[in-house]
Amino acid sequence: MTLPSSIVILTGAGISAESGVDTFRDRDGIWSKFDYRDVATPEGFARNPALVHDFYNARRSGLDTVAPNAAHVALARLEREFEGKLLLVTQNIDDLHERAGSQRPVHMHGELAKALCARCGARHAWRDSMSCASSCPTCEAVGHVRPDVVWFGEMPYHMEEIGEALDGCDLFVSIGTSGNVYPAAGFVEEARHAGARTAELNLEPSEGYSLFDEAIHGRATEVVPAFVERLLNGRK
Repeated sequence: MTLPSSIVILTGAGISAESGVDTFRDRDGIWSKFDYRDVATPEGFARNPALVHDFYNARRSGLDTVAPNAAHVALARLEREFEGKLLLVTQNIDDLHERAGSQRPVHMHGELAKALCARCGARHAWRDSMSCASSCPTCEAVGHVRPDVVWFGEMPYHMEEIGEALDGCDLFVSIGTSGNVYPAAGFVEEARHAGARTAELNLEPSEGYSLFDEAIHGRATEVVPAFVERLLNGRK
């Protein structure tokens, strides 16, 4: 593989599943146990904020029970050793990329370990439990703090930055994604339109795998380190 000059990498639930992080859309995933309309929409939060806080508090506390795996570590290595431009975009709201050593992953769906004040718009790191009695560290308003995650019906974060990177990249890599959640599912087409080579690394073929120039299927902890090694060494 010829070493590219600009890479965009998209990661999804599949990269963190091997660390023990629950997925959403698998047969036994989170949405098989919870109605997303109750816990992951602005309307659900307005109806029952305590239920939403309990849901995300449980997930936030779960971060302490998982650790980055070899796939996260390999991508952090790529970030360190690659001499061109690299944008790591993740749909995941966990912090495993950061804990593996990635310096600036772009969380398009927000971050579980952050809080957003719906009143003043301030964002803060938040590792503790959150409740209706939580106050914003900036404006001190009570009852307006919510998890800083993108809910159904809300616009994903950093879309302009991601779009510019896709327009200018010559390699787009999708790792551990289902290929059916937009706008991320459309990134491969944007990259192809810009002339980039595209590769899918996934446990099994995604819904859009036929759009990729190359598809490598297997466990993320195996295929991602091998792909990074191959990329850094310029092997086809």
